[in-house]
Amino acid sequence: MRFGMFVPQGWRQDLTGIEPRDHWRVMRDLVQHADAGDWESVWVYDHFHSVPEPNGEAVHEAWSLMSAFGAVTDRVRLGQMCTCMAYRNPAYLAKVATTADVVSGGRVEMGIGGGWYEHEWRAYGYGFPRAGERLGMLDEGVQVFRQMWTTGTATLHGRYYDVDGAMLSPLPLQAGGIPLWIAGSGEKVTLKIAARYADYTNFSGEPEAFAAKSEVLAGHCRDIGRPFEEITRSANFNVVVAESEAEIPALLDRYEAHYATTVPAKAAEVREDLRTGPLVGTPEQIVEKLRAYAAVGLGYTICYFPLVAYDRSGLELFEREVLPALA
Repeated sequence: MRFGMFVPQGWRQDLTGIEPRDHWRVMRDLVQHADAGDWESVWVYDHFHSVPEPNGEAVHEAWSLMSAFGAVTDRVRLGQMCTCMAYRNPAYLAKVATTADVVSGGRVEMGIGGGWYEHEWRAYGYGFPRAGERLGMLDEGVQVFRQMWTTGTATLHGRYYDVDGAMLSPLPLQAGGIPLWIAGSGEKVTLKIAARYADYTNFSGEPEAFAAKSEVLAGHCRDIGRPFEEITRSANFNVVVAESEAEIPALLDRYEAHYATTVPAKAAEVREDLRTGPLVGTPEQIVEKLRAYAAVGLGYTICYFPLVAYDRSGLELFEREVLPALA
């Protein structure tokens, strides 16, 4: 199994209380820690307003961070889970991603999806098209990416995007273009788009649900004649790990107390969401759960460690006892 880790960028209240002048130091140090270790990739979210509610806490922009991370690392791959297609014109975004790929020496991944966070859509003036339209934008935008990254130009007169001879030079350093991660689990549209274009998918759920979604994806691949095995399936997980089960409640209490400083009405809900996640427990329990996922086709796990900006003990425990067992 391959592993990536999320870097705190503020979106999940995970830089709260840290002075803005120190945000970059915190993010840089964690990215360099991953670069020196056994992680294959580091990730951020593509959002502008915080969760579980927009409250004005810091949120750093994903693609600016891609180039910044690339400039201070040598090995680790760089991704976003996931970029919202409609937030940037796809021809422009193809160029932004290419620049980050060049800066990093060819280490960028493109996580892309239709987007969902209505509050920030409307606040930034994007409206909020119905789901079918957002997914239509995703489909057309991915076509623009593929054209630009493989030929250096793109023309597409679509329903949502009208690109007429957009030029890209240089091409991405990665042969064939930047790998595409299509995020989402919609069976009729999103997974069909993934079957056509994705190098990776990203969807979650308990192992039984993950297996069911995988079978839908396999069916779409059969319909178009694409080998299902070409697509690596990934999932994101919150990780709450401790040496013993007895320590877990205190960890969850700490997380709840942290959220209570900025989103008090949501703190208990956040705690419950963390408590009920699949990767909660001792290293041995987490290894067992990930093996169950691997048995149904999970090939890539991306981990979020709450409060890692303040305390790396959970991250380091995972690195000592989980990564060696599965990587």
